[in-house]
Amino acid sequence: MEAALIIFALMVLFAFLGLGVYVTTKVVRAAKRGVDRTITQARRTVEDTTLKAKSLGQVGVTGALAQLRLELRTSMRATQEALHAGVRTDASLKESIALFERLSEHGHELDAELKRLEQEPDRQRIAEVLPGLRERTAKITQAADSLRWAARDRAGRFAADDLSALSEQIEVESGALRDWSRESVDDLTAAAAEWDAAQAAGPAAGPATRPGQAPDAGRWGEEPRPAALNQAAPAAPYPWQKTRRPESTT
Repeated sequence: MEAALIIFALMVLFAFLGLGVYVTTKVVRAAKRGVDRTITQARRTVEDTTLKAKSLGQVGVTGALAQLRLELRTSMRATQEALHAGVRTDASLKESIALFERLSEHGHELDAELKRLEQEPDRQRIAEVLPGLRERTAKITQAADSLRWAARDRAGRFAADDLSALSEQIEVESGALRDWSRESVDDLTAAAAEWDAAQAAGPAAGPATRPGQAPDAGRWGEEPRPAALNQAAPAAPYPWQKTRRPESTT
């Protein structure tokens, strides 16, 4: 018995240890992803700032290359954010994301080539290939812009349709509320007056007597009570009763 308890305690201990290791691993991985994301964002911000400075402060092929890289990165990043934000509410954008990932391969390849050309000392050679690089950049950015604006137009269309349907429902409800007019109020007033009159009459007001029916006939098959032959006359007043004085009119 004691051996079984010891084995059970060891199993529970190992289970808790395994759970602790699993939770610790998940926390460490999440923290690592957060740090990597922060580092990537910081590196991207620094690189974008550098490209902006080069495109504005330098002339010639160096400034042109920096301008192309900046246009490419800005367009691709905006499209990526728009698609990933839209797919949360519209699952049909998954195909668009797949197309964007294929486009991103060409974008990364072009960005890497432009980055290498920034270190190229032969400016004459860069000037010769620069028109082709501009054309490639324009094709990629136009494709990315087309995906981004299509996703935004789709989301805007859905929002407009939902707003139109909501407006129609509100108009119908508003019309129903306006139909609750004088006629309906008068019906309620008449019903309330009838109810008040019935309550004021009280239970003493019985059903009306039909012709040929005795006044004392009951509703549940009771036999009518015969009326008294000689109804009792009012009792004579006693000598000690005082005569009631008439009320003064003054």
